[in-house]
Amino acid sequence: MLKSIEEDANRKRSDVAFHTPDADRSPTRRVILVGKLLLQALLAGAILFGAYKGMQQLILTKPEVPTRQAREIVYTVQTAPVEIRDHAPTLNLYGEIRAARTADLRALVAGEIIRVNPDLEAGATLDAGAELVEIDPFQYRGAVTEARANLTEARAGLVEARGRVATEEGNVERALEQLAFAERDLDRASQLRESGAVTERTVDERSLIVSQRKQAVEQRRNALAVERARVEQQQAAIERLEWRLAQAEKNLSDTVLKAPFDAVVREENAAVGRLVNVNDVIAALYDRNALEVRLTLSDNQYGRILSDTGNVIGRPVEVLWYIGGEPVRYEGEIVRVGADVALARGGIDAFASVRVTPDQPALRPGAFVEVRVADRTYENSARIPEAALYGTDHVYVMEDGRTVRRDVRPVAFDGTHLIVEGDLASGDTLIVTRLDEAGEGVRVAEPKAPSEPEAQTPAPSAAPGDAPQGTR
Repeated sequence: MLKSIEEDANRKRSDVAFHTPDADRSPTRRVILVGKLLLQALLAGAILFGAYKGMQQLILTKPEVPTRQAREIVYTVQTAPVEIRDHAPTLNLYGEIRAARTADLRALVAGEIIRVNPDLEAGATLDAGAELVEIDPFQYRGAVTEARANLTEARAGLVEARGRVATEEGNVERALEQLAFAERDLDRASQLRESGAVTERTVDERSLIVSQRKQAVEQRRNALAVERARVEQQQAAIERLEWRLAQAEKNLSDTVLKAPFDAVVREENAAVGRLVNVNDVIAALYDRNALEVRLTLSDNQYGRILSDTGNVIGRPVEVLWYIGGEPVRYEGEIVRVGADVALARGGIDAFASVRVTPDQPALRPGAFVEVRVADRTYENSARIPEAALYGTDHVYVMEDGRTVRRDVRPVAFDGTHLIVEGDLASGDTLIVTRLDEAGEGVRVAEPKAPSEPEAQTPAPSAAPGDAPQGTR
């Protein structure tokens, strides 16, 4: 069996060797293949050489292209003149309109309302002195009549008392005269008694008469004092009755309730036939000519204004009330400052009176308004647009068509503008257009007026995000 296997293996190897292609190749076929390869290589080299020579010839014989001379880029910019003077930035604050003077009109007398002003309605305007309501005056007219009659009666009694005083004064004078006669008669009797012409009894009788006359004088004087006291009592009674008459007349006048000032009705509670008691509220009014706005200044704002003028009171303000998207401007001034720091609002309350002209819409309490107040004044400063500032410390001005750097220091914001101090001078031409490639010596130009003829292609405008353009 092993022998048969080896024979099979030898037979397979002999078959494989018989089918190998290399065994059949001849030397002639090999030469032909080598020749073809050399021919292909020579043809590829010739093509590359011809292409190289052709390219050199084209390069050497190409015509010269004319070149244009490069020109410097000119930026069209907007400018603004610089003005050095005292500038005060504006504080934009907000506040609420309030009524500076209000009044709750109350009934001063009790009774039935018999008449009501037709204009006594919420929101209506009233002139000073306008009659609002009238309370039935019947009993108050009666009180005036009675008080006047009592006063007349008391005045008549005073005349009567003064007449009695005059009578007693006359009685005193007569009594004094009688006393003087009696004393002279007593003196004569005393002289006659020394000569023995009259008796002692006669002298005693004359003495008794003098004593009686003295007693009469004292009685008349006492009676005069009593009458004078009655006169004073009557005068006191007259004063009391005059006050009662004045009170009755005032009560009568208080039956008509009048507007104390030019007012706007806020609330009303009156109707014909209503019974009112003393101190019942009839209407609530506020003075339409005494309106104020309450605004809040922060500690820094209050301190700057205070350091500027030394006092916040009297500083002018501008009040803007937006109606239908359009602002209505009112003028005013700060008249007082809050007594306490408004911790809830983070500052100090200030109150400014508002002046309303007849041609302006009437303000209403509760309106939310914008208030503009001048901040601290910065001397010898310039006001520039915020976009004109580069970095935090310099701007560019235009001199002879080129940019020149100026160092500045911002001291305050004023809306979209800055208040700066530094190297600027009045008359400098400030560049307000933002340049992406800003620097010293950049060529710039202002836009030409539409009426001027254009002598050259317009220079490009510099704007944020636009690449600089020019001609090369």
